[in-house]
Amino acid sequence: MAIEAVVFDIGNVLVEWYPERPFDRLLGEIRRKELFAAVDFEGANIRSDLGADMYEEVDALARAQPDLAGDILIWSKHWMEMLAPDLKRSAQMLRALRAKGMPVFALSNFGVPTLALAEVEYPILKEFDQRFISGAERVMKPDPAFYEILERETGVAPEALFFIDDRSDNIAAAKARGWQGHLFETEAGLAKRLVAEGLLNASEAGI
Repeated sequence: MAIEAVVFDIGNVLVEWYPERPFDRLLGEIRRKELFAAVDFEGANIRSDLGADMYEEVDALARAQPDLAGDILIWSKHWMEMLAPDLKRSAQMLRALRAKGMPVFALSNFGVPTLALAEVEYPILKEFDQRFISGAERVMKPDPAFYEILERETGVAPEALFFIDDRSDNIAAAKARGWQGHLFETEAGLAKRLVAEGLLNASEAGI
C-alpha cells in the first residue's frame, strides 16, 4: 500500500538522547556507572514519559537517597545537556517531506514539560502536522494502544503509515499493526530508505 504519512520518533531520530553525558562530564564515567546502578533513573524517566512531572520525580529520588542527592539532581539541573545535539539532516528530511505535501506525525515517549523545554531549543519539534506524545496520552511505546491513538486521530490506515524509530521493539510493535517501518541507525541510512520508498529524491534527502 502506498505511504500516506510518515511518523517520526524524536529521541535519537531528530535529537540525540544521551542521559549519561552530563554525569560523565561532572562525575566521570566510573562514578556515573556507580550512580546509575544505585539510583532508579530509568523508572523516574518512564514515569515522566507517562505524564509525571520530571522535576518531582527526580526530587523524590534525591529525598529517598539524601547521601546521593547532589549527584541525583544533575538529571534535572542538566536535562537539556542530555538532549543534544540535534540531527540536522533528519530535520532537513522531515521538512522536505512536508514541503512535498506528505503529512508528518510524531509518535514519541516524551514528558510534556520536558518537550516544552526541548522545542524552544529545537524548533523542528513543533513542525509536525500532529504530535502524539506519551506524557499527554498516558501511554507509551511499544504499547499497541499508543499506536492505535495515532491511527484513530489521523484516520490514516495502518498499512499507509511509515514509521521511523531507533528501537527495534517499537518498530516491531508498529509492524504488528500493519505499519511500514524503518529502524533508525544513521541519518544516511534513513536518507537512502526514503529515496528507495520514493518519498524523496536524492537531492531532497541530501545524498
